[in-house]
Formats: sequence, structure tokens, C-alpha cells
Amino acid sequence: MTLTQHDIDQEIAAERAAYEKRLADGGPVEHQPRRDYAPYRSSVLRHPKQPPVTIDVSKDPELVELASPAFGERDITEIDNDLTRQHDGEPIGERITVSGRLLDRDGRPIRGQLVEIWQANSAGRYAHQREQHDAPLDPNFTGVGRTLTDDEGRYHFTTVQPGPYPWRQHVNAWRPAHIHFSLFGTAFTQRLVTQMYFPSDPLFPYDPIIQSVTDDAARQRLVATYDHALSVPEFSMGYHWDIVLDGPNATWIEEGR
Repeated sequence: MTLTQHDIDQEIAAERAAYEKRLADGGPVEHQPRRDYAPYRSSVLRHPKQPPVTIDVSKDPELVELASPAFGERDITEIDNDLTRQHDGEPIGERITVSGRLLDRDGRPIRGQLVEIWQANSAGRYAHQREQHDAPLDPNFTGVGRTLTDDEGRYHFTTVQPGPYPWRQHVNAWRPAHIHFSLFGTAFTQRLVTQMYFPSDPLFPYDPIIQSVTDDAARQRLVATYDHALSVPEFSMGYHWDIVLDGPNATWIEEGR
């Protein structure tokens, strides 16, 4: 039987009702989604079912890095955080500035951390060989960038507003516009991945991925705020989004912690 948006809407409502009942019964606030959140079908296929593999780093502290990519501060160029300058021409779409701070649970800045982003173009298509959406590619937009946080834990990107796109989990399934963020810490094995959304997106109620963050406050922390002070005159709209790594105000991280 083919899943419809109505089916998914009913499942989302049931999950929300179950969460509200757990709260009413004295259960804790759930900042992170359950890994087997049913309306998001592929989460059942993707989440780990076996315990993590233990690596004995006491024998060789660098053992864990042998199969990891190499990166460093020396590799980042001045245009890596400006996705509108990485090709010969101008990308199509509304230019935006995205900035915020990487913080610990006590609001202290996390300095010198590698932050990567990737996103769809303004038509809602990724520059990826497995992409199936038939929207047009933009030869002047690859959709990836990276930067290091400064002494105040601040990151800064210039890019274009990504478009929503269909993802075929069910009939008429559309993902809200979003930007993927990757945070590396001090080693590749500490990598954390999350998503930033845009305010007032009409697709929020229909998307089982963002709705898997059942708690309203935790879900709202994934949505950036329009910041006029970040807007560049006659060039780009500005959005502010802080990322908190831990504690009661933590930003949702994919696959939990």
C-alpha cells in the first residue's frame, strides 16, 4: 500500500500525543528524537542496532585516525565559506548570509572548530550523482562550504537560499528548505551533524524528519532567526543561528549522542 501525506500526518499526530502523555505522566523532556521514529521510515533502517566498536587507543592513540580524512587549518581558503564565489559565474537564487556561534552548555564559545555545510541549490537540487530530483543544476553552485570558528566561537557563510525538494518517502513528500551543518571537534570521530531551517516554512507540519524532534522548544532551536544586522545592503538577507553542543538548550544532532 502506497503511503500518503495523510498517513504520515496521522502518524506524526500519534507520536506527538504519545510524547505529551509521557510528559503528563512525569516523563522527561525529550530534546532528541527517538531513533525508531516511525513516520520517518528510513530512520528505522539507518539507526545503529549494535553497540559501538571499541578501539584500544592505549596501544596507539592515532589508531582511530588511520581511516579518517585529513584536514587542517592550513587547508581552508578565503572563499571556502562563500559559496557564491567558488565558480566563474554567479549562482542563481537569493543570496543569504548565515552566521552564529558554536557554544557549550554554559554559553562559552568553542574556538577553532571546523564547520562544514552542504545544501541544495535554489531549485532544490543537490550537486550529487545520486540526486533524483529533476530540477535544474546550477553550474555556478556546488553547495558545499567550510570555515573555522573564531575566538568568539562565531562562524560565517555566504550562500544562496536553498529550495525545498521532494524525497519520495511517501506520495507528495517534500522537505522544507534547510542547510546541513557538520561539526568536527578535534577529531573526525567526534563529528556531529545537524540541520538549520528557515522561519515560517509552510512545510514544517508535513515533514516527518523535523517533526521527529517531538519537543516544540527543541524543534524551534533548529530554526534560524532573520537578522537585519547580518543582511548586506543590496546583496544578501541575513540569518542568525547558534549551535549549542550540550545541556538543556542543546541543538538537535542527527543520530543522537
